[in-house]
Amino acid sequence: MKIISWNVNGIRAVVKKDFKEKFESLNADYFCLQETKAQDEQVAEALAEINNFQLSSNSAVKKGYSGTAILSKEKPISVQKGMGIEIHDQEGRILTTEFEHFFLVNVYVVNSSSGLKRLDYREQWDKDFLNYLKSLEETKPVIVLGDFNVCHQRIDIARPDSNYNKSPGYTQVEIDGMTNFLEAGFVDTFRALHPDEVAYSWWSYRAGAREKNIGWRLDYVLVSQSIFSKVKTSFILPNIDGSDHCPVGVEIDF
Repeated sequence: MKIISWNVNGIRAVVKKDFKEKFESLNADYFCLQETKAQDEQVAEALAEINNFQLSSNSAVKKGYSGTAILSKEKPISVQKGMGIEIHDQEGRILTTEFEHFFLVNVYVVNSSSGLKRLDYREQWDKDFLNYLKSLEETKPVIVLGDFNVCHQRIDIARPDSNYNKSPGYTQVEIDGMTNFLEAGFVDTFRALHPDEVAYSWWSYRAGAREKNIGWRLDYVLVSQSIFSKVKTSFILPNIDGSDHCPVGVEIDF
């Protein structure tokens, strides 16, 4: 089965950029969207032309901000919005769907913001999110994917030196947060299968960054160690446009 993740940077904008055709060409069984920037009913309206998929969504209290959604061919056993901590659950950042063999967790991790204003909050958010994932894992394996808003290693960012500890997404606090996920038993599928490959999933809209491939790998598919052997491929699709992020995904057999 194929699982795709894409930060679309506004669902109502991306559907005007041949989204349906791109969606169909990817032929995914599960399609996770981040940064929908819309309320649940607006997400449903924007995706009304997508047939034969179950839609789940989690929107921020603040309109036009953040938000996650999952399209799945299979009806989920259960759906949970957020991680169960009120202070974290106002921004529509986490959407968990349960299926027979796994939990599928779609996440749009907190951006530390310009001037690193939210870095302290991000540090706590990462810790609480990891605890949430480990609690799910007590029941069944977890596939967690989305925009993690961090470049974990130097290979994941085109210009590491000028950004380290200065830019949101490449501070030691955020790097350590991702390290904690991996040390807790989650596998970064792309880096595990492509240890030396330079590949990015986000590019600034400024200065022709995408054309020059001055990018950041911010989007990940992590899986519980217990199911990593079932992962057949993990990929990044930089040629698919429509957002400042490109889709990422895995093929996994159960």
